[in-house]
Amino acid sequence: MADSILDLPETYGRLDPEGLIDRISGLPEQFEEAWRAGQALDLPGEYGDVDRIVVLGMGGSGIGGALLRALALHLQAHVPVVSVRGYTLPAYVDARSLVLASSNSGETEETLACFEQALAAGARCIAVTTGGRLRATATERGVPALSFAWAGEPRAALGWSFGALLGICSKAGLLPVLDGALGEALSAMRALGGQITRSVDEPANPAKRLARTLSGRLPVFIGAEVLVPVAYRWRTQVNENAKSWALCDELPEMNHNAQTGFGLPRRVVPLLHAVFLRQESLHPRLRLRIDATVEEMRRAGVTAEVVQVPGRHILQEMLWALYFGDYVSYYLGLLNDVHPSLTPPLSALKRYLAGRPA
Repeated sequence: MADSILDLPETYGRLDPEGLIDRISGLPEQFEEAWRAGQALDLPGEYGDVDRIVVLGMGGSGIGGALLRALALHLQAHVPVVSVRGYTLPAYVDARSLVLASSNSGETEETLACFEQALAAGARCIAVTTGGRLRATATERGVPALSFAWAGEPRAALGWSFGALLGICSKAGLLPVLDGALGEALSAMRALGGQITRSVDEPANPAKRLARTLSGRLPVFIGAEVLVPVAYRWRTQVNENAKSWALCDELPEMNHNAQTGFGLPRRVVPLLHAVFLRQESLHPRLRLRIDATVEEMRRAGVTAEVVQVPGRHILQEMLWALYFGDYVSYYLGLLNDVHPSLTPPLSALKRYLAGRPA
């Protein structure tokens, strides 16, 4: 397939003049920088003595909270992580809560609303942002702020929305020591990048090949355990980078409901393609469930495949799968003949809401 549009330099110049591919490929370096910034943030000693971690954030800035929650759960951290994506802070947030407010722009209205509620509740707060009202409020209230520079898309700043949180929570002693695991994870990401970069032609490039399979289809991404929020990230990256519908689900929950509906509506079934993310650390019973669910889908006429996610640590599994999914969604955008970087509908909605204050 030497004439694949994914292998032609002119495709990238025509559809990605903004250079999103460079920001995607640079994720390992960005993640390492964000981790170090989180580790270096000066925090009061009492910030490590809390009963819960609450992460505020939406969209590309909010995915870090979902990922942190899954990682902390499966590392058996001693404090729970709650991800809040909305306008209302849970009533249990109090002075024994560490609240991490993540907003790339510092202007995300939902995050700002919850940040004000957290301050009023006396929570121990930290802002993670490039500026805006979030940083201004943090400065005014004497709250620690991790400020970073980022000129690209918020969704491409995954290192800052996830890596910075890891660095902060690790420094505060709220997570197990991750330095060694992170080093291995970044090495694995860089090795993967060499296999799926734009210069590797489609026949030898698994990310391009998966994008080709998904072209013209409705993808359904399915994860289990630590890869549940990763499957969600794959969905949202296809939404934004490929400008396309995508769905996500999780095991074992979907075996208790979705299983009964694989065959209908009949007009939709031929358009579906399910991608299961299966990691090395997966519970043995979930391995069986993936095999059984794939078989049931195929019997119902739904095509399905399994992406095997390698890793010696769950953090490595998460970062490998996140990196792979970002490339897949980008290549799918090129196959859809759209600009992966641009998101006009999101900008239009923000303008609409800005003209209608609460």
